Amino acid sequence: MTPNLWRAGLSLPLTLLLLAVPAAARAISEGPLGATPLERSGVAAGRVYYVDARAGDDDAPGTSPGKAWRSLDRASSARLRPGDTLLLRRDGRWKGTLTLKGKGTDARHITVGSYGKGARPRISGRDGDCVVVEGSYWRISDLRASDCGWGGFRIDGRHNDLWDVYADRNVAGVWVTERGAHNVIRDSQMIGNDRMSVDDSEPDNDSGAFGVLLNGDDNRVVGNLIVGSYASSQDYVSDGAAVEVYDGDRNLVAHNVARDNETFTELGHSPGGTAKENLFANNVVTSGRKRGSFLITRGSGHAVGPVTGTVAVNNSVYLPARKTIGVSCADGCSRKILALRNNAIKVGGKVGFEDGSGIDDAGGVYDGRSTGFKLGHRSIHEDPGFRSRHDLRLRPGAPAIGQGVPLGPSWYGGAGLAYDAAGRAIPRSKNPDAGAYQY
Repeated sequence: MTPNLWRAGLSLPLTLLLLAVPAAARAISEGPLGATPLERSGVAAGRVYYVDARAGDDDAPGTSPGKAWRSLDRASSARLRPGDTLLLRRDGRWKGTLTLKGKGTDARHITVGSYGKGARPRISGRDGDCVVVEGSYWRISDLRASDCGWGGFRIDGRHNDLWDVYADRNVAGVWVTERGAHNVIRDSQMIGNDRMSVDDSEPDNDSGAFGVLLNGDDNRVVGNLIVGSYASSQDYVSDGAAVEVYDGDRNLVAHNVARDNETFTELGHSPGGTAKENLFANNVVTSGRKRGSFLITRGSGHAVGPVTGTVAVNNSVYLPARKTIGVSCADGCSRKILALRNNAIKVGGKVGFEDGSGIDDAGGVYDGRSTGFKLGHRSIHEDPGFRSRHDLRLRPGAPAIGQGVPLGPSWYGGAGLAYDAAGRAIPRSKNPDAGAYQY
């Protein structure tokens, strides 16, 4: 999606360039070679099954590395119970779909991961989504989903935990469908998901290039690295989003690093649907592309609006190109549509756009060729004082220091997330710094 605001000839969005990586995202790694998810998490073990793309045999019991299964079909048909584990051999490659149907419990997840040495197990294939999570209470790590039919990881279920996964060359790196709720996508990498699902001559219908696509409710996207969600589009010149929200309510998007995406987030909903109360906190957003944006939402006058209750707090954004816009709240903007708190946004184009009664803003530091909306309490039009294009920490004496307004932990998604991109607590008893980093 791309907002009609841009098509009408106003500022065009760009994508995002990485600065210093937040604490959660810095922890991303392949993990110790040979360590299973159970060894890394300390979860009590049930049965363990193994899958080996080269030496496995689907007629084997699958209960040891020497008796591993071979195919995704055999692994998908396994009746896994709470506490069980499914491990794919590293350096293995499969084409097709791994379908995870069973149900774990809150106390005993079903675990999927890797064993052995080498690169992550890789699943690919254009005939369908690569990893499909239909069940609940699964914990999935260490896998790579690449060049899949649509979604690298598709989550239809509830209470699932994706961590340290890798998705690339898909339409959507991770897709949480309308049935998916209360899931977590954390400490993972969505890199170069740069394909469109629709790219044709029919106007205003192109779609694709999503790092994460949220169609479901109450999901958490935390501590990820999302890069290169960008593709050419006949309708919009280019399109894509690090995190797209369509028909999703109450999702939390926090402590992510995003670079070189077409936009960081765009929100909308289908006729009769909603996309309300979504929260974006402490994200670090940069781009070296020629166009891009941070956040795009809309009011009741738009075909995919109104999108109500969106909140963006303590994000740091640097988009230096001229065809950029920080925030767009069009087609009936109001305080009920968008609230901004303590953001530090520097763009080469327009800082923002509002119509209607306007954005609910406070504590922001904004810099661009024009502002485009009325600044709120303690907000200023100044260069935030980032250290560089690639490092959005604040330099000594930066205008963003102490410029924010005090906020309670609910603004950040709870007390457990009320820390900055470097892991430092955000002060509540005094004015915090604007942006994702406290000085």
